[in-house]
Amino acid sequence: MPEGHSVHRIAREFDRNIVGREVAASSPQGRFAEGAAILNGRTVTQARAVGKQMFVEFDDEIWLRVHLGIYGAWDFAGELVIDPSGERAPNSIGAPRRSRVHVRMSEQTQGLGDVADEWPPPVVGQVRLRLLTELACADLRGPTACELQTPDEVAARIAKLGPDPLVGDSAAGEERFVAVVRRGPAPIGLQLMDQSVVSGIGNVYRAELLFRAGLNPHTPGRDVSEEVLRAIWRDWAWLLAIGVETGQMMTMDDLDADSYRRALAHRDDRHWVYHRAGAPCRVCGTAIVMEEMGARKLYWCPRCQA
Repeated sequence: MPEGHSVHRIAREFDRNIVGREVAASSPQGRFAEGAAILNGRTVTQARAVGKQMFVEFDDEIWLRVHLGIYGAWDFAGELVIDPSGERAPNSIGAPRRSRVHVRMSEQTQGLGDVADEWPPPVVGQVRLRLLTELACADLRGPTACELQTPDEVAARIAKLGPDPLVGDSAAGEERFVAVVRRGPAPIGLQLMDQSVVSGIGNVYRAELLFRAGLNPHTPGRDVSEEVLRAIWRDWAWLLAIGVETGQMMTMDDLDADSYRRALAHRDDRHWVYHRAGAPCRVCGTAIVMEEMGARKLYWCPRCQA
């Protein structure tokens, strides 16, 4: 399932290429035909990411809510404005440029590729919603949620979500996060995955944040010190920003240049514990444990996180 950094990157792609433009909206798959008919001919006025959900506003205060879920993805094609590096490198120098490319924005496949000269691009697969401008095309596939909402419905939905370090006042978000976690008896490993507690953290970031904090995932939230919770929040803000810039969930620190390049290219080189069941801990050598928690796989070191 896409974690918070991916959705913020998608919102940024909308800002560069869709916001401020009139769109031709359609539902090639047919499952969102009525909603697409309402959006057709309208101008996109803003795109907001909050945790794992994105909210796109059109004129007349019509909002589109999208939750990609496990299989969802946005495909962008056309004369897209991208960073000079294609938004792949951690540091980009120079102004954005416009290039004819194809970009897939999902947790599993992200990257750039050439596109055919045909315009609009042919529909491939089950496209729930297509938003087409004179230069750009955004195709939505396989989302868990794709629905139109009123401003009040959007506000109510966001109010139910936990704080996101990249949305609103991060200091206020930290206070809310600490207070909610310390009220609850649930294990911290479950609370970090609860989107009403904190927005955007998924399976990868959960495992990595807990390891970096040296915290046993089974510790009840109310037993975690305020100091440790504040450190986790600030670490989440730091890692989220890195994820937005690089497009990768980079969670290892102090890598030399060669190691950093390897980590960007290969998932196995960028995480401390995630997806490393049975492998030796990078710090102490103890075998990494994998167990089920909250119906998801949890990876942790029983020594470093004792």
